[in-house]
Amino acid sequence: MTASSPLVRPLFIGSEIYRGSSYGAWHPLRVPRVSTVMDLSRALGWLPAQQYITSPRAKPVAISAWHTPTYIAALQAAEAAQGVSEEVRRRHHIGTHSNPVFAEVFRRPATSAGGALLAGELLANGGRVYAPGCGTHHAMPDRANGFCYFNDPVLSILSLKRSGVKRIAYIDIDAHHPDGVEHAFEADPDVLMISTHEENRWPRTGALGHEGVGNLFNLPLPKHSHDDDMAYVLSELILPALQTFRPDAIVLQCGADAVEEDPQSTLAMSNNAHFDVIRALLPVCPRFLLLGGGGYNPWSVGRLWTGAWGVLNGIDPPRDLDDAPRRVLEALTWSGHSRAKNRPTHWSTTLRDDPRNGPVKDVVRERVGKLKKRLLVHV
Repeated sequence: MTASSPLVRPLFIGSEIYRGSSYGAWHPLRVPRVSTVMDLSRALGWLPAQQYITSPRAKPVAISAWHTPTYIAALQAAEAAQGVSEEVRRRHHIGTHSNPVFAEVFRRPATSAGGALLAGELLANGGRVYAPGCGTHHAMPDRANGFCYFNDPVLSILSLKRSGVKRIAYIDIDAHHPDGVEHAFEADPDVLMISTHEENRWPRTGALGHEGVGNLFNLPLPKHSHDDDMAYVLSELILPALQTFRPDAIVLQCGADAVEEDPQSTLAMSNNAHFDVIRALLPVCPRFLLLGGGGYNPWSVGRLWTGAWGVLNGIDPPRDLDDAPRRVLEALTWSGHSRAKNRPTHWSTTLRDDPRNGPVKDVVRERVGKLKKRLLVHV
């Protein structure tokens, strides 16, 4: 049975820990995200009990498949004490502006890690799994990095490998480069990594010329890249690379910060670009894992990730929403951000953005052309 079979029902891994958990009132991740996806999916009738799995909390020994025991213990201690020493802050980057200490600073990322590890096990024999709480692609083995404490994309790939899956393609369409995932797998010939990310955006890694030893393809996108730019990348780079590599599993990090309304990037896509990538990748191989990632506008990330769950189930995200899903979106707040004032009507009335089209940028064509030449040699 393959992932494209209509008999396979996708599984959604979620948790209530995301509902009340926040990095702090001032942090970009103060906004509700996974809980919105859960509520909106249920309001649409898309999340029956038989497709929902509560994420387990990963034990330290399981997390140590990639992270150091000293770092894991430091996070546990930070949660217990609700603070860290200066030495721990310097060594592990816990308690910094980007990676603050908050009430669930160990339990929340450990829950995401548990979902990632479980997903790899569930996909051993094929299927589709969605873990919107995962996608923390910046975390390093011994330190937090870029809002990320444990690197659940790395843990999901390692879990797939332990389940007997040999060739894994990791595709990342977040606005930020997945430096942690690259650090883990840049020399692994059995992992294909393709990242599209905004050029000159933090962490300022992922340059076009950085090739690594394995199958690594970084595509920095210029500001204001739109749906047609992504469609070109999909058809001319991502799909040809997958056809050549022939993966046994695909892990797609579907960060929502590449959409136009997100405050953490200047890319200009609509959520249709993400939906189109998911649709195109689903038939490629029998195992498909969809992760969340970045996304800092609660309306755009909630709508995109809910629509992604619909696409995973073969449902076309609707333009017009009924009263129940509208109420979910209307109840969202975005404290302290100017974009929440006089917000556009469509943020609460539709799941699907208007397309954001335009001519494919010359620089996108040029960079894709350079990467396609490498396909003949490296994959």
